[in-house]
Amino acid sequence: MPPPDRHGATPGLLGRNAAIAGSVLALHAAALWALQSGLARQEPPQAIVPVTVLSEFLTPPPPPAPPAPVVAPKPPPPAPAPPTPRPPPPKPAPPKPAPPKPQPAPMPLAVPHPEPAPAAPVGATEPQPPAPPLDAPVAPQAPPAPPAPPAPPAVVQPSSSASHLNNPAPAYPAVSRRLGEQGVVQLSILIGTDGRPQKIEIKKSSGFERLDRQALETVQRWRFVPGTRGGVPEAMWYVQPINFVLKQ
Repeated sequence: MPPPDRHGATPGLLGRNAAIAGSVLALHAAALWALQSGLARQEPPQAIVPVTVLSEFLTPPPPPAPPAPVVAPKPPPPAPAPPTPRPPPPKPAPPKPAPPKPQPAPMPLAVPHPEPAPAAPVGATEPQPPAPPLDAPVAPQAPPAPPAPPAPPAVVQPSSSASHLNNPAPAYPAVSRRLGEQGVVQLSILIGTDGRPQKIEIKKSSGFERLDRQALETVQRWRFVPGTRGGVPEAMWYVQPINFVLKQ
């Protein structure tokens, strides 16, 4: 590059500026010629925009920017500490027992003196009984036992075997004796307070109708000792067996 002249501009820069100025003059001359020729042709006027040439001054490029400093990442915030557990409330202290009531101390034994002094305190001449215990607990009295329930009244069943009743034995039917019929008939009898049968039912048959009928007819004429409850006569049911057996 040639050295600058005395005005501080280099020859290359002056030549460039001269070329730009020449171009501007040439453009103005062309525009003037076009204007004159246009007037001669009677053409409508045309708007001509002058060209402005801007000159640039070469400036050295700016120095590169320094690299951005590397910022270290911030450490994560510390985790919150767990809440401190609250201690359990203190248990209430048990109530203190009441202090025992002071008991009067036994009086000291007085030693008899042949000549007691006047106005001398009089003491006990015999041993004193021990002091009672301090607030001894009193056991609650047991509730009285409930009265025993009364004994149930005695029940006596009716009877047909009393000697004074004179009840006749049932007759053995002749046809049953000839046919060899035998067995036991059980009769349920409701005996009234007067000892007479009020109702008779066959509880168990002998297996033969003639024997069952003979037993019913015989017992209807019987008398019984009525049953009692607590010594009082009462109507009761009674089972009377009638046995028909052929003797060999």
